[in-house]
Amino acid sequence: MFTIGDRDRVRDRVLDIASSDPCVVAGAAVGSLAHDEGDRWSDLDLMFAVADDVPVFEVLEAWTRTVVRELGAVQLFDLPSGAIIYRVFLLPHGMELDLSFTPASEFRASGPKFRLLFGEAVEEPDEPQTPAHELFGYAVHHALHARVAIERGRNWQAQYWISAVRDHALALACHRRGLDGWYGRDFDRLPADVLAPVNHALVRSLDPDELDRALGSAVAALLRESAEVGEMADKLEGQLRELASGHAS
Repeated sequence: MFTIGDRDRVRDRVLDIASSDPCVVAGAAVGSLAHDEGDRWSDLDLMFAVADDVPVFEVLEAWTRTVVRELGAVQLFDLPSGAIIYRVFLLPHGMELDLSFTPASEFRASGPKFRLLFGEAVEEPDEPQTPAHELFGYAVHHALHARVAIERGRNWQAQYWISAVRDHALALACHRRGLDGWYGRDFDRLPADVLAPVNHALVRSLDPDELDRALGSAVAALLRESAEVGEMADKLEGQLRELASGHAS
């Protein structure tokens, strides 16, 4: 695996590329390395602002040729998000490099894990968290589809939806405690007494009885963390328990 020194050298080289590119007018560290040193497993995430009169995709393609040639990178995928394009690379020895580009007029912090390295960012309030009722609503949807998949004998699909119910229950637990539940970032920071019962929501086999058991545990976890959506949870608790038990009409 890569070392911290390897990652630092890649970061320095990428910032050198940025300083020599007149189309790039600002840059920031984002993700786990934005405000501390992370750990030896942390990915390298850098975000850059492109002058508004320059097509972002052209800059991204030019940079891709450079990092592939110089750093031995392999392009994995792109993830567009509004005006931002994220491009994810895998470098030798398991190092992930995430480069994101956006027009200068849209270059802003999308959360607390943002540290300006050079140039200027647009000042704007942080985007609000996903509301608790929306997280709960997604989880209810996932529980319904988990039950349908079990009844249809689509066991792999069922475990997918059960896992989604569990993950949204944990996201709600994070929301209640002011933690970041996005992509499970702060799941491990939840109290032990919250996490321990959620272990039972892990799907341990594709046996239908096991899928029923895991779904029941996932729904129970969801209802335990539903304090922020009290009225909505009260209205749906009966149906959720029916879905969990397999007795939905």
